[in-house]
Amino acid sequence: MKKMFLFLLIITFLMNLSGLGQTKGSGQAQVKFMIHTELGDMKGVLYNETPLHRDNFVKLVKAGYYDGTLFHRVILGFMIQGGDPDSKTAKPGQVVGSGGPGYTIPAEFNSSIKHKKGALAAARTQNPEKASSGSQFYIVEPEKGTHSLDNDYTVFGEITSGFDVITKIASAAKDKNDRPLKDIKMTIKIVE
Repeated sequence: MKKMFLFLLIITFLMNLSGLGQTKGSGQAQVKFMIHTELGDMKGVLYNETPLHRDNFVKLVKAGYYDGTLFHRVILGFMIQGGDPDSKTAKPGQVVGSGGPGYTIPAEFNSSIKHKKGALAAARTQNPEKASSGSQFYIVEPEKGTHSLDNDYTVFGEITSGFDVITKIASAAKDKNDRPLKDIKMTIKIVE
């Protein structure tokens, strides 16, 4: 009996040491991130089930790509969108939302991942492959989610705290193109 208990204890220890069983999907711990704005901070995790999107987001965050970009499109009851590098130097009232790093990411749909409140998803153009923007993303705002977008846009993470910040940003006064009248800048970092 003691040998069996010791064997199970060693197996459990080795699994924890190697990272097995930490997260559904690829077997590695979820990457955590924080989005800082003057309206508050949002913390979240990236999904291992969408590795292309996860790894691209981490690469851009670590390079400082998002720092100084704006939440350039906000719609209360729908979502807040950012990640356009052109927004860093956009003049007041200038239409933004078409910039990016010059590449797209293949869609990574997973029927178990939904557009719930706080879902982090990749924006995209209307393209037949439904490939994602290389940098632009949105965060779902309403309590009931936006499930009409499920399996049409890749959800690659979620906000875990700071839901009130999502609503504050979505509620900002805006122009006819849904751009906030007062810039809402962000910085994003990976939380180790």
